[in-house]
Amino acid sequence: MRRDQPPRPLAVGDVVAVHSEALGAWTASQVTSIDAAAKCAAVLELDWSGPEPATVADLGDVQPLRLTHHSWGGKLSHCNHGWVLPKSFRVIGSLPPLVTEPSYSYSSAWGRGEQLARQRHWDSGDREDWNAPHALTCTADELDVENTRGVVQAGVKHLTVRGITRLDCTRLVAAFPDLTRLSLSGNLGTLTSAAALNQLPWLQGLTISDLFGMDASDCLLPSHVPEVEEVSLYGIPADYAAAMRKTWRPHVRHGVELDVRGARKPEWVAANAANPLRDWDGREHIPRAGYRKALAQYKATRDAFLAEITGGEHHGNIAEIGRAFGAAINALDSRSSFIETVEREELFDALDFLADEAQTAAGRDLTAARAALIEGVDSIRDW
Repeated sequence: MRRDQPPRPLAVGDVVAVHSEALGAWTASQVTSIDAAAKCAAVLELDWSGPEPATVADLGDVQPLRLTHHSWGGKLSHCNHGWVLPKSFRVIGSLPPLVTEPSYSYSSAWGRGEQLARQRHWDSGDREDWNAPHALTCTADELDVENTRGVVQAGVKHLTVRGITRLDCTRLVAAFPDLTRLSLSGNLGTLTSAAALNQLPWLQGLTISDLFGMDASDCLLPSHVPEVEEVSLYGIPADYAAAMRKTWRPHVRHGVELDVRGARKPEWVAANAANPLRDWDGREHIPRAGYRKALAQYKATRDAFLAEITGGEHHGNIAEIGRAFGAAINALDSRSSFIETVEREELFDALDFLADEAQTAAGRDLTAARAALIEGVDSIRDW
């Protein structure tokens, strides 16, 4: 496999087709450019759906999909994706690129007709948000309620479960046996019996984030889940990460997008249970020194805030603690400019975390103290 070419054969002008669960039919798109350095392919979705096409001729007079729903304003459905052509897509021919302008949009997942379904929903005159009838998004608590009813939900193909503290995968598989896409996320939560996910024969995509409890024996096996074409793991046990990476890396050339990052050892999990900035550890654009110093400043701010609450809660002093935090982060960001929108939100989430912790310890309402802390940060921050 050449490093300067996509793992699956793919060229500019290629028209690819895939079955769309959103449309209940096949749809198509065209590769308009390939960036070998970034390992990206720009993909233009086509305004077409129908029975499985054998060749480009079966599409008729193809036109780009132009989006007018909601606030798209007539923009083309044109986006950069990772250059691994997913297993379920197949090349049916080639045409001169329908557009030559570059795309400045990026998404990891290739479109499978969802935008076309939204556009047709809009064109029908219905201005309500389109929701895929086969998709379910819920919290772990909501899922527990469903599981206690013992109802098998075979109609759900895409399942997203957030806020997981503890989840038994055996029960999940029993309740949702026909899943094609599964996304699970928590906050240092625990997955048990993760090997049971091998009992989802139609599974195409698996995403797991910030969950632990798995080990190498829980690895997904290609022989059990042959349709898998996307494995995205972040914040997972190190031995599970190593086993998944070793097992699935040979399948990248067959159309499996593999992204495994943030492998953590048990010692890291134990040490970071009360660290709201832990996701910065190893993040690609955050310098290691920047993370360490930001964490040290957070801890100093936490200690100062707790001391002030214990000593009498003077809001002027608390605002000064906030200003010191904001100034320190200003200095860090001025050196390498790593604080973007996500990091800014995470910094404020960290301040909320320490305020919640202090409120629990103090046993009284600290709304005013929290506001003073944030006011101090806002008065000086430039991030």
